[in-house]
Amino acid sequence: MIVGIDAGGTLVKVAFLDGSGIQFAKYPISEIERVAEWINGVDGAEICVTGGKSEVLRSFLHKEAREMVEFEATHLGVQFLLGQMGRSDDAYLVTNVGTGTSIHCIQDNTQERLGGTGIGGGTLIGLSHLLTGLTDFEEIVRLAGNGSRERIDLKVKHIYEGKEPPISGELTASNFGQDLFSISGELSKEELLATVIGLVGETVSTISVQAARQCRSSTIIYIGSSFIDNSLLKEVVESYTILRGSTPLFLENGEFSGAVGAMISLQ
Repeated sequence: MIVGIDAGGTLVKVAFLDGSGIQFAKYPISEIERVAEWINGVDGAEICVTGGKSEVLRSFLHKEAREMVEFEATHLGVQFLLGQMGRSDDAYLVTNVGTGTSIHCIQDNTQERLGGTGIGGGTLIGLSHLLTGLTDFEEIVRLAGNGSRERIDLKVKHIYEGKEPPISGELTASNFGQDLFSISGELSKEELLATVIGLVGETVSTISVQAARQCRSSTIIYIGSSFIDNSLLKEVVESYTILRGSTPLFLENGEFSGAVGAMISLQ
C-alpha cells in the first residue's frame, strides 16, 4: 500500500492506493495520533507526508516516511485529479482555501506561489463563533445556507441609488456595511453566518481573479477543505469569479490534492 498524508492546520487528509483504487479519508488535526496509529499498523506501507503539521505526524510514526514540500505535492495532486476529470489544462491558477488561502500559478508544468491571504476556513469558523457562539463547521454551513445577506452587506447599487453605477451594482461595496446599529439585535444566526461566508468567498475570489492576470489563463481551480459540503461558499466564489471575468473550476476531491500528490510521488 502507498499512502500520502497532508497534515494541515485543521485537517489531516489521507489518500492511499489499495487493490480497489484510490481511497480518501480525513480527520480533524486533533486526531493526528490516531492517523499515525493506523499507519503504524499497516505492514509494508510506503508513506509520503506533506503539510504544515507533517513533522508532528512523523514524530508519531514508527516507520520511515518521505516528506514533500506542500506546494509541490498540491501541484502534482491537482494535475492528477484534473486528468481524472478528463482535462489536460497546462495553464491555470490554483486557489487553495484551507485554514488560510494560498494562490499558485501553474504554467508549463511548473508552479509559482503568487501570494495568499489569511482569510479562509479559519476565518469562517472563528468569525462565526464570535458572532453566534457556534463551533461546529457542519452546523455553521447548514444554517448559513438558510440565511440572507441583504440586511447586512452594502452593495454598489445601494450607494448609487437612483442612478446607474459605473461598475456592477451586484458587487459588494462593504461586507457588513449596512446600517447595523439599529437592527443588530434583530439579526438571526442564519443571516450572520451567510454574511461571514460571503465575506470569505468574495475576498478569496477577488484576489484570485487579480492574481490570474499574472497567468496566461483565466481558469481558476478552487480546492481546499473549506469547500467540503459547503454549497454556499462554492456559490459565492463561483458567481463572484464569473462576475469579475474569470472561469471557476471546483476540482473533484480537490481537498485531497496535497495527499494525492504525496501519494503518487511514491509511484
